[in-house]
Formats: sequence, structure tokens, C-alpha cells
Amino acid sequence: MSFWTIFWIVIAVIAVILVGLYFWGRKLQTKYDEQQQLISDNKQAVTLFVIDKKKDHLTNLKLPKQMKDQLPWMYKKRKMPVVIAKIGPQIQTLLCDQRIYDSLPTKKQVKVELAGILIVNVLSGKLPETKKKGFFAKMADKAQKGSNKK
Repeated sequence: MSFWTIFWIVIAVIAVILVGLYFWGRKLQTKYDEQQQLISDNKQAVTLFVIDKKKDHLTNLKLPKQMKDQLPWMYKKRKMPVVIAKIGPQIQTLLCDQRIYDSLPTKKQVKVELAGILIVNVLSGKLPETKKKGFFAKMADKAQKGSNKK
């Protein structure tokens, strides 16, 4: 086989893979859009008291059996951000996104948007998000403090 034959076979295989990924991505995007539409249709504003937040496997939590059965297998294996909150007289286990998990304060009352057991958005009581400094930014600050002392 010549070099050009192998070259065109490799190019054809890469093209087939890219076309497959394109259609798979479109399928996943339509699923995501449907889920977001369902979430936005069912969300409601609720005031809750955040008791605790932690990251844990969903199989270890007090969730309804029906929900545990419907979970995809990959969500059963990984740790998810979970908020234990008091909504009215009930104590419930709620799921949330990592961004929301970081912004929720513990032991405080917060107004949030809920869609089922998913915290969609924090409406009030949100603390300012602290951004971690990188290594080089920390070193630059130390160098500046050192030069100011002299």
C-alpha cells in the first residue's frame, strides 16, 4: 500500500468519526433543551433554611426509591452536591449544581427556585462568590508586599 492510500483511509475514518460526533451532539443538545424547558416550567420560589451541604453518592442519601431507580448508572457512581434543608416543617434532601452549591450559605435562610428536588437558582441570601487566586497571583502579591516593606 502506498502512503496516499493509507492517508485517505485515515482521513475517511476521521471524517466518519466527526460526523458521528456531530449527530450525537445534536441529539444530546435536544435532550438538554427538553430538560431545561421542563425545569423552567416546574420551578417555583421557596424559602428554605439550609441545614447542611455535602457531596455524597446518591445511593447513600434519603431519596425516594422511585427516583433512585430512574437515575442513570453514571450518577449512581459519582458524588453529587447535596443540600439538606428545612422547607416549612419538613426536612428534605435537595440536589443542586456545583455553582449553586458554592454560593449557598449554611445555617441561613435563603430564597431559592426549586424544580422538584433540584435547586435551580438562588434568589436572595446569596453570599458573594470568592474567587481563588492562582499561584502566580499569590506570588505577585507577596512580592509586592515585600517591596512595600522596604
